[in-house]
Amino acid sequence: MTTSVTVQDDATVLTVAGEVDLATAPALENAIDSTLAGKPGALVIDLSEVSFLASAGMAALVAAHKRAGGTRIAVVADGPATSRQLKMTNLDQVFALHPTLDEALGALRQN
Repeated sequence: MTTSVTVQDDATVLTVAGEVDLATAPALENAIDSTLAGKPGALVIDLSEVSFLASAGMAALVAAHKRAGGTRIAVVADGPATSRQLKMTNLDQVFALHPTLDEALGALRQN
């Protein structure tokens, strides 16, 4: 699993690629924590390049949501490896879930 951070349209974008499982979820949590430490107004966690999302990865997303404070969080997930699991566990009710990065950024601009 790899992560990278960019800033687009006043939002910090954390792009995640590869498999997020029990072994890599702590690294995802650390990347999210490091990003939140900068107190961004909005954080987009882009999972569009994630090929496998285990429950440990979903737990890292929930933990991030709890620690976000005033930071708005949006998640980009589209496809069977990510959005399906998030919808099946009702986490799409916890996070603003978007199929593309452009849609997530557009939604954050409107709010």
